Amino acid sequence: MRRGRPGAPPRGTAERTLTSVGTGEDAVREEQGAERPGAAQQAPEGGRREASRLWHITLSVSGAKAPLSEVRRALEQLAHDHPFLLTSRYATDHAEIRYWEEARDLHDAAAVALRLWGEHRSTAKLPPWEIVGLEVIDRETYHQRLAEGYGPPPASPVGVHPF
Repeated sequence: MRRGRPGAPPRGTAERTLTSVGTGEDAVREEQGAERPGAAQQAPEGGRREASRLWHITLSVSGAKAPLSEVRRALEQLAHDHPFLLTSRYATDHAEIRYWEEARDLHDAAAVALRLWGEHRSTAKLPPWEIVGLEVIDRETYHQRLAEGYGPPPASPVGVHPF
C-alpha cells in the first residue's frame, strides 16, 4: 500500500515514498535466512528496491483528561482499524501504544508511526492528545534488550489495558 499524496513529492524527500507493507512476506524470508535486513530485492517492475524490515514502535500520547471509558473505547477502535497493534496502556490523560511496523528503514517507520494518531483521530474518535514520545527500534535490538533484561517486557497480554 502506498502512503502519501499524489503528485510531486514534498521538498527534500528526493525519491522517498513512504510505504507500509502488509503481507509480511519479507519478514518470513528474513526469518528463513534468505535475505539480510536492508538488502536490495528485485522489485516487481524489474527495478531494485530495498527490503523492508520489522520495527518495534512505542508511541506515547498525552493531553487533557478524558473519561476512561471513552479512552478505552477509542483505543479498542484503533486496534480494530490498525490490526498490527500489539498493546495499548491508557489513563485519563495519557496512553502508550506498542506495535510492529514493516518499513524500508527507520525514517519510514517513524514517519508512519507519527501519522498514526492523527490519521485515526476522527475514525476511532481518539482524544485530541498530542504525541509526546516515540521510540522506533529494529527487531534485533528489541530482542537483544529483552535477552539482557532491559526494555519493556513482550507485549502480553495483547490488547487494551489501563496503566
